Amino acid sequence: MTSFEQQIIDLHDYLLKFARLQLRNEAWAEDAVSEVIVAALAKPQAFENRSQLKTWLVGILKHKVVDALRHHSREISGLESGEDDNTDPLEWIAFKADGHFLESPADWGNPEQEMNSKQFFMVLETCATQLPQTQGRLFLMREWLELSCDEICRELNLTPTNLYVQLHRARLRLRECLELNWYARAKIA
Repeated sequence: MTSFEQQIIDLHDYLLKFARLQLRNEAWAEDAVSEVIVAALAKPQAFENRSQLKTWLVGILKHKVVDALRHHSREISGLESGEDDNTDPLEWIAFKADGHFLESPADWGNPEQEMNSKQFFMVLETCATQLPQTQGRLFLMREWLELSCDEICRELNLTPTNLYVQLHRARLRLRECLELNWYARAKIA
């Protein structure tokens, strides 16, 4: 086994974790990662050392995840609403009559500095996996797979308004989760 092959195998768990987070289906995630590994091993010359191997493989995986989402959204309705999806987060956030928050959001300190923290990303990943399925899928497609809103709407047969509402709700839930599980903990420490 060459060093290149071993490095790819060593990244398998990372790639699988990434795919699980995106697809929320074990079999689909395993299939996507297998396709990435086969593609990388079939054409090792395509990796031209312009980036890290991990970055290159994640780039390939993003395309495989998008393909899987497209394929499986046609097979079954991937946007079946759970009871959580339709709960408006604005119902549990209190506002003053003038539209400002009744209780100010937590002080996040220096978010740019936090972005370099592995622990922060672990908490962010955990928060993202706790989103309702529809919101989680849309948020990941938009923010992590960097698909355009038009592309998401076209692929999943959504109206732009519905997409923006779901993304807004996902961001509110993520903010609350991060405030409870990261920033509040940082104040205590």
